[in-house]
Amino acid sequence: MEGSANERLDFGKMGYGCKHYRRRCKVRAPCCNEIYPCRHCHNEATSMLSNPFDRHELVRYDVKQVVCSVCDTEQPVAQVCTNCGVNMGEYFCEVCKFYDDDTEKGHFHCNDCGICRVGGRDKFFHCKKCASCYAVGLRDNHLCVENSMRHHCPICYEYLFDSLKDTTVMKCGHTMHCECYEEMIKRDKYCCPICSKSVIDMSGTWKRIDEEIEAIVMPEDYRYRKVWILCNDCNDTTEVYFHIIGQKCSHCKSYNTRSIAPPVLPQ
Repeated sequence: MEGSANERLDFGKMGYGCKHYRRRCKVRAPCCNEIYPCRHCHNEATSMLSNPFDRHELVRYDVKQVVCSVCDTEQPVAQVCTNCGVNMGEYFCEVCKFYDDDTEKGHFHCNDCGICRVGGRDKFFHCKKCASCYAVGLRDNHLCVENSMRHHCPICYEYLFDSLKDTTVMKCGHTMHCECYEEMIKRDKYCCPICSKSVIDMSGTWKRIDEEIEAIVMPEDYRYRKVWILCNDCNDTTEVYFHIIGQKCSHCKSYNTRSIAPPVLPQ
């Protein structure tokens, strides 16, 4: 009997779902009373509505009813179907109203984030200041930026906190999608789009610029001209000699600088 019951629970496992999740149920969206395979399917569909005022997103916590994909029975949110007895999701979170048969993802619910994450609880920690879960390798090894994940990706502008895509934390502490970061680097953009700090080690590049500046002598009219600069990397302001190739920060030796107006001295 026990074997039969287990077989029933596992019936149809990994055989149902959508492009986002493998699961044996659909959700009824309380916002529009429509049935969708998952929250993301709902959001994608409603974001394409012709009338902008009709576009909306499904709040995961608001889901009250689900429809079993095996027997088509609508019922209150629960892990096991009340009619046919199948597990509607091998992983089930009662808080998020979340189901998934693909347990290899390593789902876990983070109480501080308030949502389910993937990757294995033992491989992540919750950073209180950044207000998100990060890989354990970043514990005491990243620059905290308050609520850094509760923003949109600066490249594609998708909200990062509950995005399905992998994210990366840059040296400056700001975050973006991994694929957006890689595309940015591929296009020779090495500064954070938010704060303009260098996101990789640029010491080799600065050395090459040193050599270029040494090889190119400025015309007499500009040779002794000075400008004030702000360094994007260390935030220091200094007065330096102007050069057409670039201006070097006197403090951290970075060329990631920009010209600014001279400081106003107190009267």
